Amino acid sequence: MEKQEFLYPDFTNEEKHALNNNYYKVSFMILIILIIIISFPTKINFTHKICLCTIGKDENKYIREFVEFYKNKDVDKIFLYDNNDLNGEKFEDVINDYINSGFVDIINYRGFKSPQLQSYKDCYKKNNASYDWFIYYDIDEFIYLKDFNSIKSFLFNERFKKCEKIQLNWVFHTDNDLLYYDNRTIRERFPEKEPNARNSSFGGKQQIKSIIRGHKNNLNIHCIHTLSHSLVNCDGFGKRQKIDSIFTKKSDYEYYYIEHYYSKSTEEFINKIKKTDAYHLNPNIINKIKLYFSFNRISKEKIDYLEKETKLNLSIFREKIK
Repeated sequence: MEKQEFLYPDFTNEEKHALNNNYYKVSFMILIILIIIISFPTKINFTHKICLCTIGKDENKYIREFVEFYKNKDVDKIFLYDNNDLNGEKFEDVINDYINSGFVDIINYRGFKSPQLQSYKDCYKKNNASYDWFIYYDIDEFIYLKDFNSIKSFLFNERFKKCEKIQLNWVFHTDNDLLYYDNRTIRERFPEKEPNARNSSFGGKQQIKSIIRGHKNNLNIHCIHTLSHSLVNCDGFGKRQKIDSIFTKKSDYEYYYIEHYYSKSTEEFINKIKKTDAYHLNPNIINKIKLYFSFNRISKEKIDYLEKETKLNLSIFREKIK
């Protein structure tokens, strides 16, 4: 009563009671409105934009072809994480025009060790509000869409309306029996697809890479292939797929897949594994050579070159020469 007397000193008891009732009613209504606002899903401001996140090291020979390919496929932005050695190559030397135009953003990861997953997380965290789809492909991976002229028309197709992640399988391209690098584009030099893509224990039919939706706050990207198990996953036809690992036998060899130029020529293949820490572990080198010959033809010339560069005895492969 003392509190009420202080608040309403000149009011009658009936007036004070009415005012208190109104106060509680207004407070209750405000509480209900706040609950509704908090509970109602935030409207996503769709941008109708897609970006590509990638990381590269010693890729100056290939980066321009990669950038121009995705530019022509209607990607809006490429976030390129520069993982070159501190005194190594600079992407600016070969794609400075695309950097200056704003199509490519360079993020400095020079000298970082094993930074791929970290770069993927960083790219999504900083940009998820600005793009509707995020593509995570390497510089030796080119998307193939048989009946779409652009990635944008593909990703914004009605079939993906309820999808949050799109899985596409790798299809390896062979070395086309080229021993050495030449300055033609990758896609000119290596048009041949692995001959056993559907049955290979290593190749395209099993391993996937993913494209994911933006606007997902607090998304945990935990794998460079599947990215996240928490998202609604679909194949290239918009059909839902359950994915528990990076492997699937639900491959598409004809319509939608990733052209994976894993080895390129024999020379480029060995240079690729030389720049990884695994190069110094002989069993890992042998496994990588097994992978190489799982989709490339074995020849004396290739084995001679690999033995010269690795200083390994590769007689187990010579036995398979026909």
